[in-house]
Amino acid sequence: MASITSKPVLVTLRQLLSEIRKQSSTKKLAENQMARFILGQYRKYQTTDQQLCKAIDEMHFKAKSYYDYLHHSRRYKEINVEFKGKGERSVSETARMVGFKLPHDPKP
Repeated sequence: MASITSKPVLVTLRQLLSEIRKQSSTKKLAENQMARFILGQYRKYQTTDQQLCKAIDEMHFKAKSYYDYLHHSRRYKEINVEFKGKGERSVSETARMVGFKLPHDPKP
C-alpha cells in the first residue's frame, strides 16, 4: 500500500509537476490548470497509514504513467529536432557530421 505521504508517491508528484513546468508556457504552477487538477486529485485520494485504500495505489500508477508519457514525449521532440533529416547534404557536410575532414582542393 502506498500512502500519499510515502516517498515514492511524493517523488512521482514532484517529477510530474517538474515535467509540467518544463512543458508549460506559464512558469508558475499555481496558474497552471493541469497542475491544480493533479494536486486536487492527490488531495482527494489522501489517506492515513491506518486506512487500506486501493485507490491511492491506482492513483500512483496513473500519475507515474502520466509522468512517463509527458517525459518521453518531450524527449522524443528534443531528439527529433536534433536528428531530423534535412534532405540531401553535401559531401563536406556529411564528412563533418561523422568527424572526417576533406582534403583541401588542389591549387591549379
